[in-house]
Amino acid sequence: MEKYGFLRNAQIVILGICFVVAAIGSAVALTDGLVKFKKASAEVINVTGSAEKKIVSDYAVWTASFSARDPQLKDAFVKVKEDTAKVRAYLASKRVKEDELIVSQVTTVITYKKNEKGADTNVIETYLVDQGIEVRSADTKKVTVVSRESTELIEQGIQFVSDAPRYLYTKLSELKLDMLAAASADAKERAVRIASASGNKVGRIRSANMGVFQITPVNSNDVSAWGENDTSSLEKKVFAVVHADFAITE
Repeated sequence: MEKYGFLRNAQIVILGICFVVAAIGSAVALTDGLVKFKKASAEVINVTGSAEKKIVSDYAVWTASFSARDPQLKDAFVKVKEDTAKVRAYLASKRVKEDELIVSQVTTVITYKKNEKGADTNVIETYLVDQGIEVRSADTKKVTVVSRESTELIEQGIQFVSDAPRYLYTKLSELKLDMLAAASADAKERAVRIASASGNKVGRIRSANMGVFQITPVNSNDVSAWGENDTSSLEKKVFAVVHADFAITE
């Protein structure tokens, strides 16, 4: 009986040892698999993609002003009113439509006489009445021509001052989406080339961040950390950058 009891106890001990060994083996295998999974999930490649496109502005804004100076406010105002009629007629002759023209409110600046020490007195010397105008049009060529030829108004006795037109692109929101897609595709192509060189493959994109958007004249290399938004040129170059992370698989 003692012999059988001893054998039974030995079997129980051996069975217990087997369970312990199996549990340790399973834990090691599970831990090893978890480590490999974490390692694989952490393997990413960071690349920068870019895209460039030339665009032509589809909207123009041109501002100008004219003024009159006179010791009498009424006379200065009358002169500006007469000049406004001449400017309107001139712009109409250049095919500028009424709904493309904005005539702003006049502003008045008072100049005071100075004393022998060069300081202002309370005596009014002249009134300067200034009138501003703005032309907004999708016809960029028309605005360009008018802005260049507007000096003809000076020949009519008008104190006319013209600013350079500002050229805009009204479909910028849609363009940004297209540029983001193109730059992302370029980033993936770069990632594939880098990964294939080490025998790996590119998986899903993990994250993508758009960099600074640059809009510059066509032949310009100007860039800025805050981005460029050129309005001086009719033809522009758009440059977009995307920073992307891709998963790497063997």
